[in-house]
Amino acid sequence: MKAVKALEAKDVKSRLVSCLKELHLPTMREAFATAAEQARQESLSYEHYLLELVNRECEERGQKRVERLLKESRLPLEKNLATFNLKRLPAKVVQLVRTLLTGEFVDRRENVLMFGSVGSGKTHLLCAVAQELVRQGRPAYFSRCSLLVQELLRAKQELRLPRLLKRFARYETVVIDDVGYVQQNREEMEVLFTFLAERYERGSVLLTSNLPFSKWEQIFRDPMTTAAAIDRLIHHSVIVELNLPSYRAEQAKKSKEARRSEATKEE
Repeated sequence: MKAVKALEAKDVKSRLVSCLKELHLPTMREAFATAAEQARQESLSYEHYLLELVNRECEERGQKRVERLLKESRLPLEKNLATFNLKRLPAKVVQLVRTLLTGEFVDRRENVLMFGSVGSGKTHLLCAVAQELVRQGRPAYFSRCSLLVQELLRAKQELRLPRLLKRFARYETVVIDDVGYVQQNREEMEVLFTFLAERYERGSVLLTSNLPFSKWEQIFRDPMTTAAAIDRLIHHSVIVELNLPSYRAEQAKKSKEARRSEATKEE
């Protein structure tokens, strides 16, 4: 303390910069001088001054962590809540989505199974929910089912499947898009079942599919494996059915009607 008191004002600032750099506190290093001047003008206590600096450092770190998690998640960032028209959904589904956004289902290791026809918006909606959870600091991973299966199968062939499954365990949610959209062989479906079994009650799976459970034997090729996979998924789950017309078809129809209207005006 005596050594610090003996420092002149310019040396204090230099020493602070050096210490904050050593402690890897870049935001505090950039802000301490401005915050000190503000504290003097507003007659803030030392504690308030310190709290202001610590808050800024925490906010900056939180923001950078979210940016890193979003990049690692591989989520399509254009598919977010701002670009999804919630008015297309029934009130009951909207309420369910708002419940999912709290993230409580993740704490309970529950799954979210979203079914709907092609173009209903299930991928967009589930990705939007996952993005909001990432912004809460919850790590997520997104993959189309066909790509995930290939990644798992390649790891199995190279004798590193346990290591890959351990890496996936770091993610609180794994989003699997288009389950059943592309037909896979038995070996590929076996690794998918292994993945689902490994996630059971350990982490949330969020998946989309246009196939109802009654047709999942097309995916797993075996009645017993199909039943076991479905059992693990629905035991702790939230099921969302989007019985909606194709969003893309609706947009195409609106565009066609708009062009027709413009053509009529020109005539």
